[in-house]
Amino acid sequence: MSSEYDTGRAEPDSHRPSSAGESGTRINTWLIVALFAAVLALFFRDTPQLFRPLHNPDAQPRAITARGNLADDETSQIEMFRAASPAVVHITTLAVQRDRVSLNLFEIPQGTGSGFVWDTDGHVITNYHVIQNAQVARVTLSDNSSWDARLVGAAPDNDLAVLRIDAPTARLMPISVGTSADLQVGQKAFAIGNPFSLDQTLTTGVVSGLGREIQSASGRPIRDVIQTDAAINPGNSGGPLLDSAGRLIGVNTAIYSPSGAYAGIGFAVPVDTVNRIIPDLIRDGKVDRPGMGISPFGDAFTQRLITAGLLPRAGVLIGDVLTHSSAEEAGLQPTRRQADGSIDWGDLIIRIEGKEIQRSNDLFNALADHKVGTEVEVTVLRDGEEVTVPVRLQALPTLDE
Repeated sequence: MSSEYDTGRAEPDSHRPSSAGESGTRINTWLIVALFAAVLALFFRDTPQLFRPLHNPDAQPRAITARGNLADDETSQIEMFRAASPAVVHITTLAVQRDRVSLNLFEIPQGTGSGFVWDTDGHVITNYHVIQNAQVARVTLSDNSSWDARLVGAAPDNDLAVLRIDAPTARLMPISVGTSADLQVGQKAFAIGNPFSLDQTLTTGVVSGLGREIQSASGRPIRDVIQTDAAINPGNSGGPLLDSAGRLIGVNTAIYSPSGAYAGIGFAVPVDTVNRIIPDLIRDGKVDRPGMGISPFGDAFTQRLITAGLLPRAGVLIGDVLTHSSAEEAGLQPTRRQADGSIDWGDLIIRIEGKEIQRSNDLFNALADHKVGTEVEVTVLRDGEEVTVPVRLQALPTLDE
């Protein structure tokens, strides 16, 4: 007779039959595992080969291939940039406004541009349009020191301006000046500036064209402009265009681009023009524009008169002659309306010093070749006949006068 303590008939728990619930749990677990495995198989089967992981735990950096010496042209460009870049500056323009509540003055950034150090007296050259509407300008040198600038003088007709900063002489690295008279299409050209406020940016290209003409901020033409495909973007304005020797050959002033960004055509004021004008700006703050004291009709109006048969040929038609002017002293005739309403057309300027004049720009360019006080031969068409008279050129007022 066995007692409740008789273990001979008792079965261990591990051999005890599983209940229905425990069996169901085991079936569900194996089902989940099987489904998960099926999903993984399906994933790897449908995953593109490019995205299947293929790792190598032993991956190491590649061995570096010896470069050898830089090419000669690379070395020369590096040396040129190192020599010229200390002369290039970053110009920031600002407007000053007064807070309506506190009445304190504060500065609002307007724009940025480029420029370059002209001499050790602190003169800095840039474009007129860079500082045209600014109330405050700051110049940042290549050593990142910043200096308040004052306007020394401007030549809007040539899009040039001179600023001055009170930086120590030791910090000023004047640019080397070259010539533009002997430039050739195809020779290398380099632009250094601050496009999109990216300091000390070098772009390379060639002289793409010579003798181009663009319009200045005053509306007058700038002659003999250099065309280049060295990338010029907003912020490059006022920076130097250099030759392969690192000499200044032009001042980057404009781009031709429907979008306003680099399109392969940039323009620079030639250095020979710069070198002629800058001393006048430093001495007098302005450049005297030679003129005769006339008010001409516009080219479009003159062309309409030619089409109507009222003028026999192209030229610059004099509308008015200013009192006490050189033109009045020379006897040039203005256009007059008679009492009966008829019009006596004035003199039609057709040549200056033998150069043909067909439009206003021709007149501006011909006068720009001479200094104030110079006497020039002016040929006009008057009553169907050519008349040549000497005219002593006078100084015209600047935009601010």
